[in-house]
Amino acid sequence: MKHQRTFAWRAAAAGAGAAAFLCGALVPASADPAPSAGAASAPLTAAAATELATSLEGDLKDDMAGAYYDAGAGKLVVNVLGEQAAEKARKAGAEPRIVRYSLARLGTVQKDLAATSLPGTARAVDHRLNKVVVSADSSVEGEALSALRKQVAAQDGKAVLKRVKGEFRPFVAGGDAIWRGDNARCTLGLNVTRNGLPYFLTAGHCGELLDGWSTSRGGRNIGITVASSFPGDDHSLVRYTARVDHPSRVNLHNGTSQAITRAADPIVGQRVWRSGSTTGVRTGEVVATGVSVTYPQGTVHDLIQTTVCAEPGDSGGPLFSGETAHGLTSGGSGNCRTGGTTFHQPVTEALRAHGVRLG
Repeated sequence: MKHQRTFAWRAAAAGAGAAAFLCGALVPASADPAPSAGAASAPLTAAAATELATSLEGDLKDDMAGAYYDAGAGKLVVNVLGEQAAEKARKAGAEPRIVRYSLARLGTVQKDLAATSLPGTARAVDHRLNKVVVSADSSVEGEALSALRKQVAAQDGKAVLKRVKGEFRPFVAGGDAIWRGDNARCTLGLNVTRNGLPYFLTAGHCGELLDGWSTSRGGRNIGITVASSFPGDDHSLVRYTARVDHPSRVNLHNGTSQAITRAADPIVGQRVWRSGSTTGVRTGEVVATGVSVTYPQGTVHDLIQTTVCAEPGDSGGPLFSGETAHGLTSGGSGNCRTGGTTFHQPVTEALRAHGVRLG
C-alpha cells in the first residue's frame, strides 16, 4: 500500500489544461473528544486552509494526526497528540483537537486490513473520527461479512465498520462520449502535453494499450492509449492521433466551461465538483484521502473519497474546484437519484506517473 498522507494538498506544476470534451458512504461525523477552543476568528477559504495545513505539517511533524476543513465555520481543524502541539496549531490560526491515535498507527491498521481485503470493501483514515473506517457494500454478506466484522473488532477501537448501499464498481457503460470500441464508454478527464505533443488523461480501467478512442460510437479514432495502470492505480494516458481541439477547460454541460490552470490534491471537508458524460456536473464534499478500495477487478490505493454522485460512463471525468483539477473519477456505489460514494484517482499522481503537464 502507498504511503498514507495526512491529507492531500501538494500542488502540481501549473499549466493550461482540462477536457476538450468530457465523456465519460462514508458519513462525515463528529469525533470525540470535542475540538479545543481558540480557533482563528477570520474565516478561511479552502485554499487558505490547505496552505495552513501544509505549514503546520512541517512544524508539527508526527505530532499532527490529520486535519480537515470545516467549510461552514471557515476553519481548519487539526488533530494533534498533545497540548504543546495544540498550542502551536492555535497560534498559527487553526483549531486544534487532541486525539488518541497517530497517523502512523492508523496507517498500520489500514494496511493490515487491506492485506485481507474483500471485493466490495474500502478502507480510509477518517480524520474526524480519528479511526480507520472500513466500508462494506451490499455484495459483502454472510460469512464474509461476519469475518470482516471480526477483523474490524480485533483492531481494539481503532477501526469501525460502515455499510454502503449498492456495490463498488468502476463506472463504465455504453452511451455517448469517448468510446473504446462499440460498447465501452468513459469520460475524458484532462488534456495534457508531453514534449509538446497533445494527450489526455482518463481512468485506467477504461483504457487498454493500443486501443483507439473516438468521440461517438463507431466514429473515427482521435487517440490511442499509450499507458494504463489498473488496478493498483486507476489512470491511463491517451495520445491524440487526430487534429481536434483540446482546450484547457472542463465542460460544465450547460453551454459553458471552466478553465483549468493548475492541479492540486484536495483537503478533507472541501467542496468539489465532478463532470461526467452520463450525469453532467455534480457537487459534494471530500470525505477522505489515501483511500484503498477493492473492486471485483482488484484493489486501487491512495484514492480521494467524496460524496459526489456518479454513474456508469462518468469514469475518467475530472474532479475539480474552480480552476484547480483534483482527480479522475474511478468508481463507487449508488447513483445520482439516491446519492452514493465515489472514489477518484488523484490528478497529481497521474501527472507525475506519465511525465505530463496540464495543457
